[in-house]
Amino acid sequence: MLNRIAATTLAIALGLAALPATAADTPGVTATEIKIGQNAPFSGPASVYGQISTAESHYFQMINDQGGVNGRKINLIALDDAYSPPKAIEVVRKLVEDEQVAILFQTLGTASNVAIRKYVNSKKIPDIWIGSGASVFANSMKEFPWTIQFQPSYRVEGKMYGQYILKAHPNAKIAILYQNDDLGRDYVAGLRDGLGDKFDKMVIKNISYEVTDPTIDSQILELKASGADVLFEASTPKFSAMSIRKCADIDWHPVHIIDSNGALVKPALESAGFAKSVGVISAQYLKDPTDPTWVDDEGMKKFMAWRTKYAPEADLTNPVWYYGYTNAQALVAVLQLAGNDLSRDNIMKAATHLPNTTKLDMVLPGIEVSTSPTDYQAMKGMRLVQFDGTLYKLLP
Repeated sequence: MLNRIAATTLAIALGLAALPATAADTPGVTATEIKIGQNAPFSGPASVYGQISTAESHYFQMINDQGGVNGRKINLIALDDAYSPPKAIEVVRKLVEDEQVAILFQTLGTASNVAIRKYVNSKKIPDIWIGSGASVFANSMKEFPWTIQFQPSYRVEGKMYGQYILKAHPNAKIAILYQNDDLGRDYVAGLRDGLGDKFDKMVIKNISYEVTDPTIDSQILELKASGADVLFEASTPKFSAMSIRKCADIDWHPVHIIDSNGALVKPALESAGFAKSVGVISAQYLKDPTDPTWVDDEGMKKFMAWRTKYAPEADLTNPVWYYGYTNAQALVAVLQLAGNDLSRDNIMKAATHLPNTTKLDMVLPGIEVSTSPTDYQAMKGMRLVQFDGTLYKLLP
């Protein structure tokens, strides 16, 4: 978290600490409270992600117990949208027009954020740290200046895998399995960026699947038949679990790279079976609370203290808990930077001037967190990891 003194000093330097915002200045802001809105999938096909909102709510409770931010308590209003874009539009309109929230925070889902962003930007409401890594958001700052991401883009992550393959497996024969949507296509585009002019030579098979497909067995069989020795997969947990199981069942053991969305230990690898998942390569930007590497880490100690007091139900094997914690901590850094002026303009100015000295408890060492008016991508990198049968270990 930003040091309060440092944050105030920087706020003054940026011209952010002006007169206190009042309820008349900004909807949802009073002398004692700032009201924040969020859509969340508490039901529907992505209900596991509803725990992200729960983690964020618990983090804000800790901050409120400490006196809030600049004397204001954070009131998070999260409404269920069932991971449905039409419902997300309905929910966001209610948050803005009925609940009169000051800002939106961590609106979840690529399709849902595409659906709401025209409305949000027309209303000039900061939508901070949206829950998607799709490059469609990273590249649209001018058209949608009120929407800002936190996590690395899928395309940047895909590029990293391509660079890794060139270095570690320069003679690889690559098979690609990707989800036929913006997520899957982003990762494939990133892989092409990483492989450069060797993409067409190294990739010998490229197959997609639909999220409505009941199985991907036929795709895995076809990819194995291609003779590939590297399987690059851009998917989500349900399908990555299927692919891991099927590869094991047919005795196919390529170097298996799965994007960070699809490679979650829980539910993906746990569902596939840990023994079958050994060797899976992915990427992370957050510390794993189950990894003893971090037992003496100060940031991890703070996270574990929060979990003990405020989120005892948190499953440490499920990354949604420390993802939510981190996003909430990053929002608090923005609000601290905004100082006493909580106008929407000033909050957005703070969100786009996050300094590179920003420290978040759970971010892996060596990864910078910062923003600027010309670079909205807060999380600047990731680290490659490999599953050892129990947890992911950082690769050199």
